[in-house]
Amino acid sequence: MSNNKDINSTSFSNKIRSSLVLKLNLEMMFRLLSGFFAINILILLMGVSMILWKTEIEVQEVIEILTTTTNNKNPFSFKEKGYKILKEEAARGIILPEFIQDYLPVEIKNSKRSIFINQIEENSRLSDKIESINYSVGFPINKSYYQVIYGIGLDLIVLIRLLTILLIFEVIILLKNIGKGQRIIRKTLKPLAELAETAKNLNAAQSYDGKNLIDLAGEISNIDASRLDKRISIDSTQDELKALAAAINQMLNRINNSYQSQVRFVSDASHELRTPISVIQGYINLLDRWGKEDKKTLQESIDAIKTEIENMKDLVEKLLFLARGDNETIVLHKELFDSCEVLEEIIKETQMIDSGHEFKMDVGIPAYVEADRQLFKQAIRILVDNSIKYTPTGKQIVLKVEREQGKVKIVVQDNGIGIDPDDLPRIFDRFYRSDESRARKSGGSGLGLSIAKWIVERHGAYFEILSRVNIGTRITIVFPEAVNTSQIDN
Repeated sequence: MSNNKDINSTSFSNKIRSSLVLKLNLEMMFRLLSGFFAINILILLMGVSMILWKTEIEVQEVIEILTTTTNNKNPFSFKEKGYKILKEEAARGIILPEFIQDYLPVEIKNSKRSIFINQIEENSRLSDKIESINYSVGFPINKSYYQVIYGIGLDLIVLIRLLTILLIFEVIILLKNIGKGQRIIRKTLKPLAELAETAKNLNAAQSYDGKNLIDLAGEISNIDASRLDKRISIDSTQDELKALAAAINQMLNRINNSYQSQVRFVSDASHELRTPISVIQGYINLLDRWGKEDKKTLQESIDAIKTEIENMKDLVEKLLFLARGDNETIVLHKELFDSCEVLEEIIKETQMIDSGHEFKMDVGIPAYVEADRQLFKQAIRILVDNSIKYTPTGKQIVLKVEREQGKVKIVVQDNGIGIDPDDLPRIFDRFYRSDESRARKSGGSGLGLSIAKWIVERHGAYFEILSRVNIGTRITIVFPEAVNTSQIDN
């Protein structure tokens, strides 16, 4: 089975790589052909321009001779230089455009350049036709009109032969680059093929058959261990792909961390739910055996079951809150209010249900924030509940509000057991409890501070924590201060 997977994986990788190699190779060949074509056209234009330029310079010398000689009535020839001078006005063949004529070196008014082919037999070879190409410059001198004709065919044949040799070399270069380009592209695309293979492996995750939460946690753990431990390697010479490989590896690290977090979350959630279920099941078995007739055992069982159900209800509500928070389905209904009023409400409500601690409040001045009032109150209440749980009876818990440089600081300070410095970085982790025995005794699930952190961060606020073991803890929520528009109007 493993061999089949390896074969399929290799086949998939080769297929991806071959497809990209073919496309990139064709594109490279097309670009080379385009480059060679552009170079050849440029050389052809330069060659023709040089031929015309050389011809024009010779024609300029002819013009100077014609303007200085006294016998300019009859046509004469310069056969030793390949030029023929005719005394006629009509231009032959194709006349060159004016914008080209303006850049040619012959400087005489009303001159006309043209290119024409001498009459030859229809069955003549192509080379003979090219040899018969002539270049003509017509111009007026002393009330007479002359045509200076020069056969540029032989020069064009030399130029074409040079271009043919160049074209042969270009074809050889193309053929050599087909194989060489394939090897280079395959080597370059190797990391991308590994990436495609890794992505394919990630998509081939095993399915969950729904046994229980523990099995699900183990299944996720197996998937994580078997699929997310691979990283993309890249050759040191491929600098362009280093950034891509690093980014992909970082992404895989984040995915791996996320999976690990989900595994812990599912495992902890299943553990938290299993404990009250086990307690309830134990008391039900106790009632089934002999508690039906024993009123004391019956009442004890009912009280214990009610307590555990309340704990389960609280845990499920917190889990649902965090799940909605992770899915971004919780809508914040922000409003402007005085944070001191909310703290006063919390103190009054807490004093009604807890008479074992002394509550002190320091809220001398109004401090306005713009937030979801219910979620704001929930976050503060979580901090107060934690202080009550971990502060001995009779000790003081202080709530105060401070305004400082555009910030509103809500402080909850107790004289409790404090937090060990090693535990401070993890107190907002879900299900994390520094002291399991005390947490279980107090009924904490380890989700309260996670919820408070979610609420605070969604409001653009943050925590400041100062704690000393056996001295106490001070947690401060720093909110942006909001402006009370009614006070400004007044």
